[in-house]
Amino acid sequence: MRELGKVKSNNRFTLFSVGPVEMDPEIRRIGGESLPYFRTAEFSNMNLEIASILKQIVYAKEDSQVIFLTASGSGAMEAAVINTFGEGDKLLVVVGGAFGKRFADICRVHGIEHAVIELKQGQVLRESDLKPYIGRGFTGLLVNAHETSTGVLYDLPMIGQFCKQEGLLFVVDAISSFLADPYYMEEWNIDITILSTQKALGLPPGLSILVVKKQTVERIYAMCVQSFYFNLGAYFDDMRRGQTPFTPAVGILLQLRSRLEQIRQQGVSKIIERTASLAGDFRKRMAGLPFIVPSERLSNALTPLQPAENVSAYNICLHLKENYNIIVCPNGGELRDSLFRVGHMGHLTVDDNTRLINAFSEMRAGGLI
Repeated sequence: MRELGKVKSNNRFTLFSVGPVEMDPEIRRIGGESLPYFRTAEFSNMNLEIASILKQIVYAKEDSQVIFLTASGSGAMEAAVINTFGEGDKLLVVVGGAFGKRFADICRVHGIEHAVIELKQGQVLRESDLKPYIGRGFTGLLVNAHETSTGVLYDLPMIGQFCKQEGLLFVVDAISSFLADPYYMEEWNIDITILSTQKALGLPPGLSILVVKKQTVERIYAMCVQSFYFNLGAYFDDMRRGQTPFTPAVGILLQLRSRLEQIRQQGVSKIIERTASLAGDFRKRMAGLPFIVPSERLSNALTPLQPAENVSAYNICLHLKENYNIIVCPNGGELRDSLFRVGHMGHLTVDDNTRLINAFSEMRAGGLI
């Protein structure tokens, strides 16, 4: 029998990735503890407390509902779409990269009528891009707060105002922007917020979260959803008592409780400021390196870097991994060799930035970039 190859742990790598990210030592310690049985009053109360804090830090109304999905962020994106929209709906989907395209693909797979607002790499969405769709019978708009494949941060207040004027349900994938950039669910007229644990929350992947406005919860209850696992009505019912219809990611929920306590003690604004400071430090110090930052408006979550035409972005990622024990994020598809991403989320420091900048400087001196 052929021996299986070993997957290396993160004991020797520094993660400048965009998920998973470097985790706080206390959070890692909790991940090594024995798991409790979860169908108990104590676990239910913990989940209800987590839900209450999450509503506070996304600035949602208290009567909004929070549910936990043992799924990747893409699973939560699909669940949000198929439970909220169906026959008779007509959606606008903002596609500025791979994750906007994922929303469009979900609509296509489930036969939901939609139109795509396609943006060029690094381009922001402007009011002029929305004007052609005024009064055209659309019922919802899907967008990533931050297009993770290109680094673009969209103007959510502007989009939310458009949705309010047009009477559209506004669904936002905030997975890679939450806690890296400001986010105000109620103020920006957002109906559904999609979150996941492996980005700025700094937890392992495997748990996703939906925060849903009260009126949208009622709409979801009225839908006939063609899904067993992703029927959100069952999640709303069970969450009244702090439970989930299926086995949750027990260990990650325990880590989430601890992480939310950290956030509550430090304050959301301080968490965002720290990420912004790390991003600003990196961007200032890499200004003399032979990279272009091809984005009109950047999230604090990451910096997209475009090397010279004769240099492969993917090979840069491999070289950093193999020679410096540093992980940055490559892209797939048509961006594979033209763009890579440096993340600023998680338990990173200015000293980590220094290591990466020094690595780039050595690569430049060696003619590799």
